[in-house]
Amino acid sequence: MIEKQKIAELVEQAIENTDACVVDITVSGDNDIVVELDSLTGVDLDFCAEVNRRLNEALDREAEDYSLEVGSASLSAPFKVKLQYEKHIGDEVDVLTRDGRKLKGTLTAVSPDGAEFTIEVTRKVKEPGAKRPVMVAEPVTLAVADCKQVAYHFDFK
Repeated sequence: MIEKQKIAELVEQAIENTDACVVDITVSGDNDIVVELDSLTGVDLDFCAEVNRRLNEALDREAEDYSLEVGSASLSAPFKVKLQYEKHIGDEVDVLTRDGRKLKGTLTAVSPDGAEFTIEVTRKVKEPGAKRPVMVAEPVTLAVADCKQVAYHFDFK
């Protein structure tokens, strides 16, 4: 079986001097290798093909058979690395916390270490003396560890 660590090292070599980062690497027991990449500028098909080519050159198919898939991280998949949070600053995100709360808001900031992020959530507030409630945006800072899932929000309106 091909080791995940070996694949990670080869991918890091293939993407050095680019703005890309590894989002996830999976290696099954049957040597089905899947590499997910992302970058602030986006990952295109040509880039994935180049990384795939470099990995195939470094691996020995004669010694051990494998399948290899290199692609970009899905837009609908939950965020896994700090770069994905940075990429979506200014976008609406859906958050599911470990205590079961569901939040939707605009991602406004990510801490330098990637351990926390801030979203701006709007809610109705009835001000004293006002006839109608008004929409108020308030920042909510959450620890990544306290969230089950954070993902880009799709609006189909």
